[in-house]
Parts: sequence; C-alpha cells; structure tokens
Amino acid sequence: MNITLALGGGGAKGNAHIGVLRKLEQEGIHIRAVAGTSFGGMVAALYASGRSPDEIEALFRGVDQSRLYGHVPNEGPSLLGLAGATKWLYEVLGDTTFNDLRLPCALTGTDLQSGKEVILTEGSVVEAVLATIALPGIFPPRRIQGRELVDGGVLNPVPVTVARALAPKWPVVAVVLTAPVGESTRTIEMVLPGGFFAPIARRITRFRTGQALEIFIHSMDIFNRKMTDLRLEADAPEIIVRPDVHHIQLLDKVDVSAVARLGEQAMAAVLSDLRQAGSWSARLARSIKNI
Repeated sequence: MNITLALGGGGAKGNAHIGVLRKLEQEGIHIRAVAGTSFGGMVAALYASGRSPDEIEALFRGVDQSRLYGHVPNEGPSLLGLAGATKWLYEVLGDTTFNDLRLPCALTGTDLQSGKEVILTEGSVVEAVLATIALPGIFPPRRIQGRELVDGGVLNPVPVTVARALAPKWPVVAVVLTAPVGESTRTIEMVLPGGFFAPIARRITRFRTGQALEIFIHSMDIFNRKMTDLRLEADAPEIIVRPDVHHIQLLDKVDVSAVARLGEQAMAAVLSDLRQAGSWSARLARSIKNI
C-alpha cells in the first residue's frame, strides 16, 4: 500500500512523528512522499534523506537541548536564536539539497512581506528546515531568495494540500499534533525551554507583563487550533492521526522515545481506516486508467 504523509507542527510534540513513521514501516505501508511544517518539516527532511525512524530517534535523543539556542550576529529579532540548532543541522544534513533526497519532499514557510505560504522544494535542505521551524518572535526569520520566512504553520499547520500535490495518486495521512478546539489542554506557560531558562520564565510570569504575555500566547494557541481544524475540514486528508501529546508544550524537554511511542499508538488506532482508504484509492486509480 502507498501513501503520502503530511506532518504538522508542534515543537517537542513532533517526536510523535517518529512513531508514526515506524508503525507505517512495520505494517509494510510505503511512504511515497512527505510534506512537513515546523518540527514536522524537520522530521520530513530527515526521513526523506534516507534516515530510518530509529536513526531519527537516536539523533533527537542525542541532542543537548541547552546547546540549541543562541544568537548569532546580524540575525533578525527573536527571543531565542538557533545558532546551536543550525550547527547541529549542518552536521547531520550538510550541504544536502532537495535534489539529493530519496523521496519527494516539501517544507513550508510563511513570507512575512507578502503574507503568503511558501513551499520549499529546491536548494539547501538545512536552510528550508531553519525557515519552517522559525516560530514567529521566538526564533529569527530565515532569509531565502530575498524573502523573510517564518514557520509555515502560521498559515498551514498541517500541509495536506502540499503532500497531495507531491503524490496525487495516493491517500494523504495527516499527523496532527494540536488538540481540537473545545478540548481542554494543559495551561500554556511562558514559551521558554526548560533547564537554564525555566527559572527565568517563572520569574517573568510573576510580573503583570509576563502574565499578559501568557494570555497572548494562550490566545495564539486557540487561533492555531482553530486554523488547524478549518484547514483539515477544507483540505480533507483521507486519514487523520492525532497522537495524545496535548500535555506537551513547544519547547519542553521530553523523553523522545516515550513521545514516539504515542505516535505509534495513534497510528495503530487508525490502521484499519487507512487500509480501507488505500483500497478505495487503488480501485479509483484503476478505474481512471481504464477510461
């Protein structure tokens, strides 16, 4: 059975994508193309480069999160920099271009000037990843071909249409990391990573401005969840996978293997629906061929 995959954003929740990939491979389901946004874009790029789910998990488990954040000269304004993450990505992917990838792959960004979605399918894979993970205000925008790009999830939290364009013949499996609107989730806290930054976040939230910022962040989370629901309704992926990761926040330090298992469980729960969708898709393809 063949599918195309759309991996949504969600920061540390995105480790669940590893489990989804692993379960699909275990079931003999072939991923023919992959599109990703934000953390999902990073996983998509690593998988399309030929790395197995186990290898991706090992890479993420080996990352020292405290070394990922740091500013470099002349970058755009942001709360945190990505100096360490940039160094790590170049160590892992080097000068890989989209033409070097083993699967059709697309990442998404949002152009700050035009307000339009940008689909990244050419040039440096690392630069595309740095654009798609650039959470507005948290990480600096990435300049690519004269455009200031930030996280693609601003406009398209789960890139279903992008995945479908990559491989139109196959059903789209959309991996969604946000909770539906109306479902209660863990209270949104100051968007700073744990460890060294945790005391700073706690101190800031005692002030009125910090509390106001938390309200703003919570409101943006609601907006993102609503945008996700609307896009899923409009774009109609054949299968939606929703791992139980709603207790995890964007920059939480997590047990990568444990979060990956949540992805496996969610994928296992929809396998029968996926096989039915695959059978229908195959019959439709044969019918069109015979016309």
